[in-house]
Amino acid sequence: MDIAVAHMRALMMDVTETVDVSTPEPVHAAVASIFARRYPGADLSPLLHLFTDFGRLYRGEYPGFFACDTQYHDMQHVLDVTLAAARLIDGYEEDFIAGGGDPDSGLGAEVAMIGIAVALFHDAGYIRRKGDSRHFHGAEYTKIHVSRSSRFLSQYLTQLSEDGRGLDGAAPIAAKLVHYTGYEFHPTDIDLDDPNHRIVGALIGTADVMAQMADRAYLEKCRDRLYREFELGGIAREVDADGVEKIRYASPEDLLRQTPDFIRNIIEDRLDGLFGSLYYHAGTHFGGRNWYMESIEQNRQHLEQLLAQDDDRLLYRNLRRRARG
Repeated sequence: MDIAVAHMRALMMDVTETVDVSTPEPVHAAVASIFARRYPGADLSPLLHLFTDFGRLYRGEYPGFFACDTQYHDMQHVLDVTLAAARLIDGYEEDFIAGGGDPDSGLGAEVAMIGIAVALFHDAGYIRRKGDSRHFHGAEYTKIHVSRSSRFLSQYLTQLSEDGRGLDGAAPIAAKLVHYTGYEFHPTDIDLDDPNHRIVGALIGTADVMAQMADRAYLEKCRDRLYREFELGGIAREVDADGVEKIRYASPEDLLRQTPDFIRNIIEDRLDGLFGSLYYHAGTHFGGRNWYMESIEQNRQHLEQLLAQDDDRLLYRNLRRRARG
């Protein structure tokens, strides 16, 4: 296969290069297959409704909403996270049983599907409502997008249930669980009674971080897409209460220079700390190899090697990781 063609194909694929994560249909098929094996006999029909409505929302076909216009937090990012979430859930259930747990006391199909609903709509808060005359780009919602996602999930899942399409009673739970993907609430401050809800919340939070950093194009996306969202969202440059400007990221290159430390810190503080190293369940799903954590490390090492040469031109010419095969 031509190298350029292989790279373009790889950009649409998940970390294993087996599932196209650029459109909902292949990811729905993959998640449904995982859950059908994990939860034989369970009614998985709500999954189709979730993926269908997700596609409508992000394409601008959902009533009252514009299409997604954030290029980093886009459809592919969300589908990548959702696939990772399903794999983590599957690995968790396998490890729970292997550790002597009662199969009937694991997460179960209902909680697992709530997790998928949260994963699919965890970034819905970036999508603008029609009639919004104060914001002109979804990235302007960056600081509050998780709370907006929470409200969307509450309204959407309530309507889904009222329409008889499943996930009855999931709305208030999902509206809380989505905060595991953000920073507005510490996980211990999220009011949840069922321990399994906390587990699935942490699995979704893990998937959100893990999948995006493992993306083969993660470094390119940080430079070409994420920095722009940070600018629009008031993250790159912030003005404090005294009117003093604080520059967090001076340029796309500056963002890249800070990325290796960000990767190390996010693994230590969030993946290992807040979420208790739940990423290892991905390795169980794959039968031993954790494709996600391997790819994250490859991204970090590749970037550090380029940064060590202290030549910004290399960050444009050589940032792309080569496709396998």
